[in-house]
Amino acid sequence: MRVKPNAQPNQSLIDGIAALQALATSPEPVGNRELARQLGFNPTRVNRLLKTLAYLGIARQTANRKYTSGPGMHVLAAQSLFASGLIRNALPALEKLRRFGLTVALGVLWNDSVSYLFHAPPGLDAAQGLGRIGLLPASSSGVGIALLAEHDDAWVRELYEEREIPGFPGGVDDLVAALEEIRALGYARVLVSEEDDRHTVAVGVGHPAFAAVAVSGWIPEQNMPMIVEALQQAAQEISD
Repeated sequence: MRVKPNAQPNQSLIDGIAALQALATSPEPVGNRELARQLGFNPTRVNRLLKTLAYLGIARQTANRKYTSGPGMHVLAAQSLFASGLIRNALPALEKLRRFGLTVALGVLWNDSVSYLFHAPPGLDAAQGLGRIGLLPASSSGVGIALLAEHDDAWVRELYEEREIPGFPGGVDDLVAALEEIRALGYARVLVSEEDDRHTVAVGVGHPAFAAVAVSGWIPEQNMPMIVEALQQAAQEISD
């Protein structure tokens, strides 16, 4: 959860992390000016940031002078996952959820996006479910909605101020109302496909939640108590 800083935040560090994230989520190498436009930064500043990241090995420059993730970024990702123990603790609980024949997912919130650490449809080997999906809008994701509900309304309104919100054409008031209902229920149920009546049901992991676990597919109302109980049990096992 993002909190108000007690001291002036370091803007250079914030900008560096923004550049790092942009590289991490780009499917192709990106040039200096292209990244500057994407971030809304001065090209000269972005050039310094990229050269610094490349010096550290977190980024690397390609033959056509564009930038992409370097070995250092992969090392950071692996070290953080190993040190936190999140995936290691989560896999047994996630495997139990696959008995329902639904897609099983574990994700975390980053600003207005969700990153899926695990996402495995029925029949997919569990190992292939690791890191197979990139960032998605939080407001159109069961995992994202469950995690947005962990924040207060003021934080949500600031996050989406004067912006279109995927899944909520009525704007931030509709989103805030939906989050209030999720807080009361203790779980999120999001329609992901009206055509074949597919829903995602998600619950937060931890207090406050640092991740959310979910199942997705055809989930009739009469199955909801069983599904919610199983998700809550999985969330407990993951957070222990």
